[in-house]
Amino acid sequence: MIESLLLPDLVAELPTAVRLQRLVNVIREGFGCGAVVLLQQHDETLVPQAAVGLVSDALGRRFEVARHPRLAALLSRREPTWFDPDSPLPDPYDGLLDDSPGEPLPVHDCMGVSLHVEGRLWGALTLDALQSGAFDEAARLRLQRLVPLIEAFVRITRLEQENRALRLSRADEKPVIGGAEEGGVIGRSAAITRLMEELGVVADSELPVLLTGETGVGKDVFARWVHSHSPRSKKPLIHVNCAALPESLAESELFGHVKGAFSGATVDRSGRFDAAHGGTLFLDEVGELPLSVQAKLLRTLQNGEIQRLGADKPLQVDVRIIAATNRNLAEAVAAGSFRADLYHRLSVYPVPIPPLRERGADILLLAGHFIELNRARLGVRSLRLSARAEQALLAYGWPGNVRELEHVISRAALKTLGKSGSRQSLLTLEPEQLDLSIPVGGAPEPTAIIPESPPQLLPLRLATDACQRQQVRLALEQTDGNWARAARMLEIDASNLHKLARRLGVK
Repeated sequence: MIESLLLPDLVAELPTAVRLQRLVNVIREGFGCGAVVLLQQHDETLVPQAAVGLVSDALGRRFEVARHPRLAALLSRREPTWFDPDSPLPDPYDGLLDDSPGEPLPVHDCMGVSLHVEGRLWGALTLDALQSGAFDEAARLRLQRLVPLIEAFVRITRLEQENRALRLSRADEKPVIGGAEEGGVIGRSAAITRLMEELGVVADSELPVLLTGETGVGKDVFARWVHSHSPRSKKPLIHVNCAALPESLAESELFGHVKGAFSGATVDRSGRFDAAHGGTLFLDEVGELPLSVQAKLLRTLQNGEIQRLGADKPLQVDVRIIAATNRNLAEAVAAGSFRADLYHRLSVYPVPIPPLRERGADILLLAGHFIELNRARLGVRSLRLSARAEQALLAYGWPGNVRELEHVISRAALKTLGKSGSRQSLLTLEPEQLDLSIPVGGAPEPTAIIPESPPQLLPLRLATDACQRQQVRLALEQTDGNWARAARMLEIDASNLHKLARRLGVK
């Protein structure tokens, strides 16, 4: 019965995601179980490619094989593996089955099988049920007979992807690259799909790439993706946080120096460009570079040369530049804080990264990823979102983007564990633990109007300190703790800002 439903899909032209989703749907119906998951192995991690019967965030989770003994057992043998309902080994999907009414329930019956393509381990298929006895000996034999057909699904999907990529490269067309399966990038929204198409085009080239977007959108993740999918992927990717470079040392850090170039330069020292030779240099927050260093960077982009501080002769380097910024560099050029010629060199291929609020259900996939990380970090048996918590995450505006989501999930996991006190419980994150600044399940209540009290007279020195303290904190909040940018907003030198903050007690 299952075979007759699956065989037509082997010859039909279907998108990869559709074909694999139909595969798990048919298997679930055929076995009458709660959940079926198809997982692909990436290094030492299993990544869900298709799932049915699990919570909404399941496709965003990543399962480290070393932390999940059942998954390790599946991968270690070719025949189907069944786990006794009384097995002491924890199930990776405990509390995650979507059939769980109300409170999450533990999985009571589980079996699965490893999958191989061309003799090499590809991943695994898992089946789970809430009722004991769902998988008897007959069910295990049926799964064994289905393995060649399931592996054919995986094989044909891979062949179609390779053939499509070959046709598109010959036709000089854009390759379409899936989001959730691409190392480090989690997402299946239309916004991320379009972004990955763009990055797939530019990754193969030698062009500089300028990643733009709000703070916290994950520009570093996409920079790593571009490097790992470029011809330079076997060479180093060197990450430089330009905002953290002291202005007096920025030139030396990037280009190196020779002995005696300045006080304290007792030996020759190579810079970040030397370290990235043959590979990629990722200049994060490139808009924070001092103008003097911008001029040297421009020369490197134009001629492929660097000149170490204090040296007489330039050196040739072979480095690709990926830059990122949350500033509007065009406005910075107009304001005179960024060189126009460098801006045009860097923005040969500008790529805007969409904010989290524009990524729809990707919010839940990313939440699932962070939940699984915290579950493993805290040693918790199971951690999941309630339906109300999912709604709260989707309704929130996420001004801090993916970084804020990560912090929200981490805090909520700690609060939930602290409230429960048991790492063996099936823990659920509720909206109250998420602590988002939006009401749950209704419109905001009107805020009471409190009449202003008359201003308090303070000694002038204390009043001045209070005003300065407020402005420094406001500048740091608006720049996400970036001291260099905060200093520019306040129109003072960065070193003076640090001194002022220490005197005012601002941390």
